[in-house]
Amino acid sequence: MIRVKFFVGNRQLKGFKISGHADFAENGEDIVCASVSSAAYMAANTVTDIIGADADAAADDGTMTLTLNEPNERAETVLKGLELHLKELSKQYPENIKIIYGGVKNA
Repeated sequence: MIRVKFFVGNRQLKGFKISGHADFAENGEDIVCASVSSAAYMAANTVTDIIGADADAAADDGTMTLTLNEPNERAETVLKGLELHLKELSKQYPENIKIIYGGVKNA
C-alpha cells in the first residue's frame, strides 16, 4: 500500500511524505504507483524549481518527502492540488492508497 502523509501546521499544508508500493499490478505496469509518483514529482519539482520555494525535497528507496521551510502561498496551492489529486485516486483505489495527516516540526 502507498502511504501518503501530509504535514500540517497552522492549518496549512507544509509538505508530504509518500512511501510504499501500491501492489496493484506487476512492477512496470502498476498504474496506481505511476499515477502517485508522477503527481508527487510534478508537485515537488513545481514547488522547488518553478516557484523556487524554500523547501527540502528528497527521493530515495521508494520514499519521497517535501517540507516547506517557510510559508509560501503558491507552494501551498500546489500542495492542495496534490492533496486533491491523491484523495481522488484513493477513492478509486482504497486498497492501494492511504492518506493521513500529521504535524510538522516548527509549524
